[in-house]
Amino acid sequence: MSLRRQFAYRSFFFFAVSQSDFSDPRSAALRHLLDAVALGEVSPETAFDKLKHFDYEPVADFAKVDHHRALRTGFPEVIWGQDKTPEQIVQIFQVLRQHNPVVMATRIDPSVYAQLRYRIPELQYYELARICAIVPPNWQPCYPGTVTLLSAGTADLPVAEEAAVTAELSGFATKRLWDVGVAGIHRLLNNRQLIADADVLIVVAGMEGALPSVVAGLAGCPVIAVPTSIGYGASFGGLAPLLTMLNSCAAGVGVVNIDNGFGAAVLAGQIQGKA
Repeated sequence: MSLRRQFAYRSFFFFAVSQSDFSDPRSAALRHLLDAVALGEVSPETAFDKLKHFDYEPVADFAKVDHHRALRTGFPEVIWGQDKTPEQIVQIFQVLRQHNPVVMATRIDPSVYAQLRYRIPELQYYELARICAIVPPNWQPCYPGTVTLLSAGTADLPVAEEAAVTAELSGFATKRLWDVGVAGIHRLLNNRQLIADADVLIVVAGMEGALPSVVAGLAGCPVIAVPTSIGYGASFGGLAPLLTMLNSCAAGVGVVNIDNGFGAAVLAGQIQGKA
C-alpha cells in the first residue's frame, strides 16, 4: 500500500470511529466492518477496498461531497468554482475542511474571492492561478519527486500556474520555467539540464502548440501536454494546439483538455505517487 493510501486509510478510520453515529444504517454497516477487521475476520486491504465507495455527504440540496475520493484516488475532492455561487462555494468549503487538511477551489475570480474571504478569513488566494485554498501553516511537500512545469509564453501562465499551484497543494515540490516557447528555442535549450533532471514534465502551450513535442524529444520522463486557448483566430480557441499535441511525433506525450492545468497536475501527481 502506498504512503498516500496508508495515510488516507489511517485518517479515515480515526474519523470514522470518532465521528460516526452508529444509529445510522450506514454507520452500523461501518461499525460491523470495523469489528470484523478488529476480530481478524476481514483483512485491512479488503476493508480498504470496501471503503473506497462507502460514503458521501449532502450539502443543502445542491451538492453531494465525496469524502472518500482521497481513499480511492489519492486526491481529495476539489471545488470547481466557476458557475457556482459564493454561498454554494462557502458551504462546500465548510464541509470539506472537516475532513481534509487542504481544501481548494479552482476558477475563482477576484470578485468572488473577496466574498468568500469575508466568510472564511483564513482563505488564501493565488490570483494568477485563480485558485483559493485553506492551507495549514508551514505546508510543505510531503511526497517524493518534483513536478517540473514549462510554459511556451507569458499568456499561458494562468493555466500553467493553475497546474503548479494544484501540484503544490497536493503535496508535491515544483520547478517552474516560463516563457520558453519555440519562437525563441534557445531559451529552452539553455535549460536542457532542468529537462534532463525532471521526474515528470507539464508543458503548457497555445498558438500552434509545438513546445511539448520539442520537450519530449529531449526528456527521459513522461510529458503531460496542456493546450491553452491562447492564439489567433485559426487556433480555434485551443483546438489547433490540442490537435498538434495529439499528433505529436515524439513518444511519451500525454495530452489533457484545453486549459486544463488542474487535470495535468493531478495526472502528474498520480505518475509521481505510483512511481
